[in-house]
Amino acid sequence: LGHPEVYLVLMPSLGITSEIIATNTRKPIFGYKAMVGSTLAIGFLSCIVWAHHMFITGMNPFLGSVFVFTTLLIAIPSAVKVFNYLTTLWKGTIIYTPGMLFSIGLVSSFITGGITGIILADSALDITVHDTYFVVAHFHVVMGLSAVFGMYAGVYHWFPKFFGKMMNV
Repeated sequence: LGHPEVYLVLMPSLGITSEIIATNTRKPIFGYKAMVGSTLAIGFLSCIVWAHHMFITGMNPFLGSVFVFTTLLIAIPSAVKVFNYLTTLWKGTIIYTPGMLFSIGLVSSFITGGITGIILADSALDITVHDTYFVVAHFHVVMGLSAVFGMYAGVYHWFPKFFGKMMNV
């Protein structure tokens, strides 16, 4: 229904994080082609997972299993992004700017959202926790926290380049 925006709202934040991590580790992003491919895969798969929180609506069990599969499938390119971010950080000369700290926070919250997303991908567990704060927390960690961390990271990273002045941090 309206689920692709959950992933597509996060895409700019993930792109900003890729730029900031590469800049502040003084290394190119690890597995650049895999990162581009995972971005395209997430964009495509986000359009076909839209019913994965609608298992309780009386949906056909076969159709439900299709949405379980596609939702679990979207975890693969998301995990590729996380592992590439962590590998870029590995043995890098890290500069801990505020933008970098927000980017690391995005990776951390994206991991939390991914783990809770895998739990919610299972129809039996999703039916059990339907209308609970677990689902609300999953949504807000991914949509709220991760997207806002990316936005803040971009502002802190590019403000001096745009305006020629450092922010008072």
